[in-house]
Amino acid sequence: MGFKKRNLVVLSAAMLLTTVLAGCGGNSNSPQNAATNAPAEAATASPAAESGKPDNSKEVKLTGYLLGEAPKGMPEVMKAVNEKLKKDINATLEISYIGWGDVASKYPLILASGQDVDFVFAADWNFYVSEANKGSFLELNEEMIKTNMPKYHANQDPAAYKAAEVNGKQYMIPTTTPDRKVNVIVLRKDIMDKAGLTNPSRISELTPYFEAVKQNYPDMIPLNLDSQYDLPTPFGALASEKFAYPGAPIDSGDPSSVGLFTDNEDPEGKILSITDEPVKGAFKYAADIMKQWYDAGYVNKNPYSNKVRSKDNFIEGKAGVAFGNSIDIQATLAAAADKGIETYVMPVLSPTGHAPTSSWLNNGVAIAANSANPERALQALDLIMQDESYVYLTYYGIEGKNYAVTADGKLTLPEGITPETNTYPADAAGFWFVNKDYFKPSVSWTDSYIELNNKIKDMLAPATYLGFSFNSEKVKSEIANLKNVSSQYYLPITIGSVKDVDKAFATLNDKLKSAGIEKVRAEVEAQTKAFLAK
Repeated sequence: MGFKKRNLVVLSAAMLLTTVLAGCGGNSNSPQNAATNAPAEAATASPAAESGKPDNSKEVKLTGYLLGEAPKGMPEVMKAVNEKLKKDINATLEISYIGWGDVASKYPLILASGQDVDFVFAADWNFYVSEANKGSFLELNEEMIKTNMPKYHANQDPAAYKAAEVNGKQYMIPTTTPDRKVNVIVLRKDIMDKAGLTNPSRISELTPYFEAVKQNYPDMIPLNLDSQYDLPTPFGALASEKFAYPGAPIDSGDPSSVGLFTDNEDPEGKILSITDEPVKGAFKYAADIMKQWYDAGYVNKNPYSNKVRSKDNFIEGKAGVAFGNSIDIQATLAAAADKGIETYVMPVLSPTGHAPTSSWLNNGVAIAANSANPERALQALDLIMQDESYVYLTYYGIEGKNYAVTADGKLTLPEGITPETNTYPADAAGFWFVNKDYFKPSVSWTDSYIELNNKIKDMLAPATYLGFSFNSEKVKSEIANLKNVSSQYYLPITIGSVKDVDKAFATLNDKLKSAGIEKVRAEVEAQTKAFLAK
């Protein structure tokens, strides 16, 4: 999830990705008013609630939205989930999905429409702050969480609540276990042998690999990028070779957009545009290489219309590399091993060999402002996020059908099930906010993955602005303008399709100025200064 579920700042975006809206000001049921009034209403909804015990006498149906695509085995898993929820809190749950290619448009639309929705995936890279400012989410308070999410409340660091505040109010339920992950690039060892590569450590070293793909595998595209996650990822990996690239602008958190950046390892936290070093040099370096690769035929010609991620095409023999992170790539490695494909896992690190520590806000959930059953939604999330039986059910599926546990306590597939036939692969269903401390190691981990996993702790370092969320309310029009400029003038640079890199950057810079980037810079600098002063 994530260059941002990537570092996303992921990278801050996302996501999702990418993964928003406004109600009518004069309507007392509008999201804005709901976000202001709902906590008090929810806390006094019934005598049982007033006594501190939720009133679950009435059965309710909850609706949640996650990112991605439902696995084939989702109906069977949800049937099992609902049997448990019915028994535990007298509720059932229906999960819908927002595809990666639709996050930017559908995520706000769903929240703005007033349709039945109780909770949605939320993250700092997936428009959390901007949607909170629009009144799309229910305001939360500690008493609501303590009453309806006792397991979660007992496990959560109070600092996470503070990190989730927007204008002094909390709208997100952050994960209790921030991801310990790094972005990775997966290669095929057989192609590495043809290219004469043994131990590459940077994406810029892969030109011989891409040429070997082109010469020996006519049906395979070296860089087969999708329209959402992959599109800016190789460009970001190249930029990371020059400085601690955050994966996305600090103003929008959108990996596919351009705006103001920071150097994750700069203790002063200077705010940088594309004309400021080290961003200027790093972006020029990345753009020149991407153009060389695009002109050589290493990049798919129209990634904007491709909705299949590289890690999925990698397994099908249609992509030479797979992009992901050290968590979500596990299923790809297992599927490759099942097909007899030996893989090599390469982390994406800064020049100092580090990757940013994920914040609590990298994965979370928000209650929709118009939720008809906010208390019951919180109770359901308490179980899904913190009860071990629910965690394994939602994340791994049904034991004996989608996963099994070996005698030595490792996860494996049941007899007769392969990664390709498993109807509910781990991590695929979008429940990324569950308590990951319950997870067991997998028997499918390759030697290179185990080696990487053992080093991740030492690779991670806190970014200067870890936990910072930009409030775009004062410059939301300018942020929208920057997004529009990015789509037309920045993304072609990132995939290498421009005719002249220098002219493309000059045009982009002019367009950013016209879009109001200096006004955004002033607001970003004011907020980051206040953040660092705390």
